[in-house]
Amino acid sequence: MLFGKKSGIKNRNRERYERVRRLLWIKCESCGKLVYYKDYKENKYICPSCGRAFIMTPKQRFDLLFDDNSWTRLTPPSVSDDPLAFSDRISYTDRLSDARSETGCYDAITTADGKIGGITTTVCVLNGLFMMGSMGRAAGDAIVAAIEHSIETKQPFIMVTSSGGARMQENILSLMQMARTTAAVNKLHNNGIPYIVLLTDPTFGGVTASFAMLGDIHIAEKGARIGFAGRRVIEQNIREKLPSNFQTADYLYEHGMVDMVVARGDLHDAIAKILAVLTKQERTPKQINVSTPAHDISKKIRGMGETEAYDKVLLARHENRPHFLDYIDGIVDDWTYLAGDRLFAEDSAMGSGIGFWRGIPAVIIGQEQGRDISSRQKHRFGMVNPDGYRKAQRMMRLAEKFNLPLISLFDTAGAFAGREGEERGQSQAVATSIATGLSIKTPYVAVNVGQGGSGGAIAIGTGDRVLMLENAIYSVIAPESCASILWKDNKFKATAAAAMKLTARDMANLNIVDEVIHEPAGGAHTDWQTTMELLAKSVTEHITELQQIPTDQLATKRADKFLAMTRDVEIYQPEHNSEHD
Repeated sequence: MLFGKKSGIKNRNRERYERVRRLLWIKCESCGKLVYYKDYKENKYICPSCGRAFIMTPKQRFDLLFDDNSWTRLTPPSVSDDPLAFSDRISYTDRLSDARSETGCYDAITTADGKIGGITTTVCVLNGLFMMGSMGRAAGDAIVAAIEHSIETKQPFIMVTSSGGARMQENILSLMQMARTTAAVNKLHNNGIPYIVLLTDPTFGGVTASFAMLGDIHIAEKGARIGFAGRRVIEQNIREKLPSNFQTADYLYEHGMVDMVVARGDLHDAIAKILAVLTKQERTPKQINVSTPAHDISKKIRGMGETEAYDKVLLARHENRPHFLDYIDGIVDDWTYLAGDRLFAEDSAMGSGIGFWRGIPAVIIGQEQGRDISSRQKHRFGMVNPDGYRKAQRMMRLAEKFNLPLISLFDTAGAFAGREGEERGQSQAVATSIATGLSIKTPYVAVNVGQGGSGGAIAIGTGDRVLMLENAIYSVIAPESCASILWKDNKFKATAAAAMKLTARDMANLNIVDEVIHEPAGGAHTDWQTTMELLAKSVTEHITELQQIPTDQLATKRADKFLAMTRDVEIYQPEHNSEHD
């Protein structure tokens, strides 16, 4: 019998059959279907039936990520194989020998140099096919060596993870790799080297609890499972069923742990865009070419005409006025949205990311209000939770690390007032955002593009230069609320607006803003093209000027500027009917 197998006796024909079968067909671990190897390879090792992404070998990863499949493998350091003389059902030495024979790799880490988007980069792959990608001394030494190579060559470092965690056969020696690799990552950050982590399926245990969660940018491959403890362990521990999407890439995105979820086929281009900004590649300024959304220009804005100040309030709130993402689409090239506070959640009310602002690589943040009912609910009308402000702080530190200018386009009625915000520390989040913005050593330009509402606005408004669109407003409270509290009647909102001195002209007179940016006749909502051209030009000029100032002087000058504000200010208050006080 050609493919028969006699019990207890090895059959060479059977072994040959198994080798051939593995070369021709792959069984999907997710749906159980057999996948023809050629289809499997052409589909980037993703099951065409269910979409499950198989673990890739280091060579396959390098071919996927590097330009033109061109790369040079680095030699890893060697270590003794079995320091603890560990043995379970079989010896650790035999397990290592089997893994090396099956994978052709010395251990779980393989490193190579190549170019991604033309930028020379070091890529380190934690191979899930080598003893489940477990991390022992050899893997730890290889990671440390790869990071030191990246620092020496000043090349961006990309870590690709697929692991079950620390290697049990090395016990405490494996556990110490969490500290050793973290120390190496700290050196990477201290030297200003871009560190991108690509989390693939599966990534768990001591790997996620150390170097894999310390990147500047975290990318989760679509379909990846990522966590600390395994799903079954958690369910047994808490005695309840977990959500079906628990510990998936999308789940981690929603909970603020990763910046983006990217399909395998899109990884090269996504990483190339990020590296271009972080390494400050040259870019020709993007041509601004936007059209103004159609709206009824004959429709009278309710409330207009009472006072000039309240007219500005209504224009700042106009439903057709451009918002954060509109400015990004119109002005910024190679935009990459970055998500999450790395603590609890992704807050879409706070937009954030990196891209080229008129050819200048920059970090850009700002509140997004949304345009229709659905998007306004999603973005919470631009009212940010603590998670969004903590994300903004992360972006501020990212800008400082790579000496990229920080641009904020603030536009909010105020920080979100709700139970969840209070539970998660809204006051602390706003305060820390103000403090972080005042202390970062990189150029910082803040622009009030609409509603500058209270602490929610100033949280991302403490720039070296603070600019303001002509019809924007800036105030500690909405004039309607002010009228209700002080005048005891909301109908005095226009009077309150005039008394509060909240217009751009008022801000300039009070030395709160450095420049008022003109808007087209009728307001920004009537002509997006002109508005964006004026805004882009002004911000670019201020960034260019700030880049001439030594970075170690910026924070001090910024603090001095705000310390000098409001001193010896005389404000004229218009008369109002005292019987309504």
